[in-house]
Amino acid sequence: MKSLTSLWSCTAQEMAVRCCTSAARDITTVERRTEHEGLSFLAITLADYGKVIQNWLDRGFVVPSDAPAFARRRGRLNGFPAFLQGFLGRVFDPVSGVLLDTPDTEAIFALRQLTLMFGKIALPEVASDGDTHAAVTPQRERRAMSEYVQCEKDVKASDSILDPQYIEDFRRVSEMLFGQVFSKVDRDVYWARLVPRHGPGAVADRLSSNAKWNLRTWTARLQQVMPAEEFLIPNARYASELDEALNILEPGSEQPVRVITVPKTMKTPRIIAIEPSAMQYAQQAISRGILDAVLEDRYLTRMVGWLDQNRNRSLAQLGSLSGDLATLDLSEASDRVSNQHVLAMLQDYPHLSAAVQATRSRKADVPGHGVLRLAKFASMGSALCFPIESMVFLTVVFLGIERELSAPLSRRTVINRFSEQVRVFGDDLIVPRDNVLSVVNELETFGFRVNVSKSYWTGRFRESCGREYYDGADVSIVRVRRVLPTRRQDADGVVSAVSLRNRLYWAGLWKSAAFMDDYLRKLLIHFPNVAPTSSLLGRESVLGYEFQGLDPFTHAPVTKGYFMRAKSPSDVLDGSGALLKCLLRTGLAPQFGLKQPSQDPVPPAFDVANVDDEHLERSGRPESVNIKLGRRTPY
Repeated sequence: MKSLTSLWSCTAQEMAVRCCTSAARDITTVERRTEHEGLSFLAITLADYGKVIQNWLDRGFVVPSDAPAFARRRGRLNGFPAFLQGFLGRVFDPVSGVLLDTPDTEAIFALRQLTLMFGKIALPEVASDGDTHAAVTPQRERRAMSEYVQCEKDVKASDSILDPQYIEDFRRVSEMLFGQVFSKVDRDVYWARLVPRHGPGAVADRLSSNAKWNLRTWTARLQQVMPAEEFLIPNARYASELDEALNILEPGSEQPVRVITVPKTMKTPRIIAIEPSAMQYAQQAISRGILDAVLEDRYLTRMVGWLDQNRNRSLAQLGSLSGDLATLDLSEASDRVSNQHVLAMLQDYPHLSAAVQATRSRKADVPGHGVLRLAKFASMGSALCFPIESMVFLTVVFLGIERELSAPLSRRTVINRFSEQVRVFGDDLIVPRDNVLSVVNELETFGFRVNVSKSYWTGRFRESCGREYYDGADVSIVRVRRVLPTRRQDADGVVSAVSLRNRLYWAGLWKSAAFMDDYLRKLLIHFPNVAPTSSLLGRESVLGYEFQGLDPFTHAPVTKGYFMRAKSPSDVLDGSGALLKCLLRTGLAPQFGLKQPSQDPVPPAFDVANVDDEHLERSGRPESVNIKLGRRTPY
């Protein structure tokens, strides 16, 4: 805990020098309150204060009552909080509390960095082996599960009260936007051109990574649109083997998704749903087909994306400078997409709609609440969740724009007028400021919740896809994700600390980076300068890398340092499963119409260039990570 407070104090002093102010009293306050309140002061109280300051920036004035956890200044008219007052005074008028005409962007960055840097730190818990890892307390887990169930009730209620005319309008606009995409994927489903794959994550039936390729459990719903004999074996030679072992599940016997929590922040865990392997395998096929079809439409890719966040960030920066674009964030976004939305969207494409419904899990096993029938389309964890929700949100955005314009939109109008003003990446939305209220109203009509505290359209602050801007200036912060390690054996902690040091350096927080250098040198005897692409744990620098000699075989520069060693668990695969895995990864599976290596931008984990020589012997996420001392190239 003391190391985190020391890091905060170092960053506060560094920012105080850059902003020509003093942080001495602020440092005293943090040290005193952290001693009494613990990590929750840094991770929760400070983070809440940072969110309040962001709202003040958006409103244009200070509301002292928004920050009851911090005492107000005395003897001034406004009396805004005394904590960080030196920085606040360079952004807001000290007397009236109104935003200055030309606020200091360095001070804005400082306020955000000093309040939000620990906002997403994982709660440490000591394991039986002495290592620390992120924990989700039972109380937080129970509350998260109750909220999940309540969200499901809200979706059902929203379905029952939504005007049928709104659903018809939704179908019409989605047809205008995605008709060509849906037509292509519908044909791919009909002609069995979809290419499945297994994801790297866990599955509800708890199969190991390679064991998924010997999958012999299918569902009756999947069998109607994606026959097992075409998807589970590499060719007809293995048909008899499949017939002997295949288990077809009727709808009532299907395994539900397994709902779990994973760490997000100290206040709130994240909920995900682990899909059965058969569903995940088929979902990946449709997801890949949709991605290919969208990438072929050069206009649609400007407005919706799943791989590249840079366009969202560029538009957010432009919106902060001009004020013409608003950034919206949705709460519980994926859990509030109703299956009725998806049915309406795909109504005119029977083959695609049948495939999507067949790959959708209908039930969820929620701890403490039993098995529930789902009204939502899918939770996070489904391979179709992200692409489908993005298309639903883009459709609703243009419905809101239509309401504002009081006229139906055509594809030509959308392309000519809005393709540079609207962008959707999951639940991060960018819309024209002139239409934002109508869009927000439409989103809420369809049962979605706009996170007002993280949506901006009135001031000069904008946020999208993890980047924040004020008046065109990048004020994105460096976050501390883990408690600083106390011993070298805490490999995950050491790797995280080295990453933190390098992110501080590239953010221009050089004193803070120097603090981390001193801290890490106590743990790592060898801590050399390396390039960002090096496998060694080292210090990144604009001055380049250092080396201590040449490799006797390759004559490449080498230096001594620590590197991560994470070996996948033993997971032997042979027979038809091994052949199917190799054919799909190299793009030579004949039943899917593949005759050459695939060129589409699939994630690196599935790229043929990233398949190692031992992938049939070892596969899956490493059970543990270690660091080892050795000689490696520093670049």
